[in-house]
Amino acid sequence: MRLSKRGEYGLRAMIVLAEPVDKNSMPVVQIKEIAQREQISAKFLEQILLALKNAGLLHSKMGVGGGYYLARSPREITLGQIFRVLDGPVAPIKCVSQMSYEPCGCPDEQTCGLRLVMGDVRNAIADILDNTSLADVNKRQISVRKKLGIK
Repeated sequence: MRLSKRGEYGLRAMIVLAEPVDKNSMPVVQIKEIAQREQISAKFLEQILLALKNAGLLHSKMGVGGGYYLARSPREITLGQIFRVLDGPVAPIKCVSQMSYEPCGCPDEQTCGLRLVMGDVRNAIADILDNTSLADVNKRQISVRKKLGIK
């Protein structure tokens, strides 16, 4: 398990898209606006957002005032969902993956010490990612910014 640039940029973009304009609506944000703000190549970001759209996490609006917006509430989209779309399984080795399991080459997979430890690593990471929503991240950012006196 490794967070690629694709995964990092996708997560950052989704966090931007989760920032509320007001309590009743989510913003429609243009790629170039996200790219500028997050210092990401717009062309690369376009590919990432298209993958997230194809996975059902985003919608897009064409034309003037168009851009991307979340397909569901920020409370309903987890970092784990985004990570898996962009970077695949969370497991550090394939024999502990719940989505892309492949047997390993060890003589006794059931008692393999490495597999047991990597299973714990996978479970810990998945627990955090799957139980942290975009709304949770947004709330945390706001809290830290207030403490630091940043708008």
